[in-house]
Amino acid sequence: MNGRYVVELSKKERSDLEAGVASGTTRVRRLKRAQVLLAADAGVPDATIATTLGVSPATIYRTKRRFVEEGMEHALTEDPRPGARRKLSAKDEALLVATACSKPPVGRARWTLELLAGEVVRLTEHAQVSRETVRRRLHEKDLKPWQKKMWCIPKVDAEFVARMEDVLDLYVERPARTAPVVCFDETPTQLLGEKRLPRAPAPGKPQRYDYEYRRNGTANLFVFLDAHRPWRHVKVTAQRTAQDFAACMRDLVDTHYPHARRIRVVLDNLSTHTPAALYQAFPPAEARRLLRVLEFHYTPKHASWLNMVEIEIGVLVRQCLARRLGDMPTLRREVAAWNQQRNDARARIDWLFDVQRAREKMRRLYPKWGQLVVQAAA
Repeated sequence: MNGRYVVELSKKERSDLEAGVASGTTRVRRLKRAQVLLAADAGVPDATIATTLGVSPATIYRTKRRFVEEGMEHALTEDPRPGARRKLSAKDEALLVATACSKPPVGRARWTLELLAGEVVRLTEHAQVSRETVRRRLHEKDLKPWQKKMWCIPKVDAEFVARMEDVLDLYVERPARTAPVVCFDETPTQLLGEKRLPRAPAPGKPQRYDYEYRRNGTANLFVFLDAHRPWRHVKVTAQRTAQDFAACMRDLVDTHYPHARRIRVVLDNLSTHTPAALYQAFPPAEARRLLRVLEFHYTPKHASWLNMVEIEIGVLVRQCLARRLGDMPTLRREVAAWNQQRNDARARIDWLFDVQRAREKMRRLYPKWGQLVVQAAA
């Protein structure tokens, strides 16, 4: 049937086909057609080609015909397949998307493919809709209604902007030893001990540890980070009360920056992060002495990402805390070693977000001055 289609490859065509076959990255259909052309050019009978390559005589015929009539590239490719007619009309697909974006049925936490398929059947004239049809249509719309992401959604108002720009201005100031900017926050951690000793890794075997562990309570880590020089300090405590916060502030004034005239502290809005905490922990004269040096700058509510120390805490968790540490002495020893290594390496946070970028990226969220004037006049 296909004897009249004779394949005669040029030297370049043969070289290109051989390179494609040997590359190991060619798609299977294209690879088979290349092998058919090479075999036909070598004079191999069609029956032998079909048996050796596991292709049908019709495939060999079409490949040779397309090569002779249309060229090598057309012989290696195939016409796009029309596929089956879409089961859901544009109206049905719009209904599916609207349903997926609505609240799930009573008694269900989220939409599933099966639930959505059943809902489409109920709302349309289709007798049946498969979960795969629903999955494909949602995939085209980049919609996954069964997924949720928790996020703090801040209220961006004049107070938010004022606090944000206040903190960002501190970060771009010139370093001053007599007026440092220190970012401060804390993070909890669990004390987890091993019930059975882990097995060390070996060639071909990862470290193995038992899924059971012993819970030995919790601890808290207060983290200080200088915004302008490569210094941080981590203090491990059993809890994070107002008295613990006050003790950290006294350490900041008397131990870490004894010669500073003013220490600007960037911190979040936790209830213990207040000047009142110092009066709860110390006599009035001592609290007043410390507060004459300390100057608190609060990040906006639900915007703790503006505190540079959050990045350092993330590094601490990944590099040091992401394992089982069973008791306070071990935790203090490991954290102190990490702290010393980071300071010796002179590691710093490369903060790039400033007031100008904030006004450019968040300009639509900034309160409108005209609206404020109208409200004030009213």
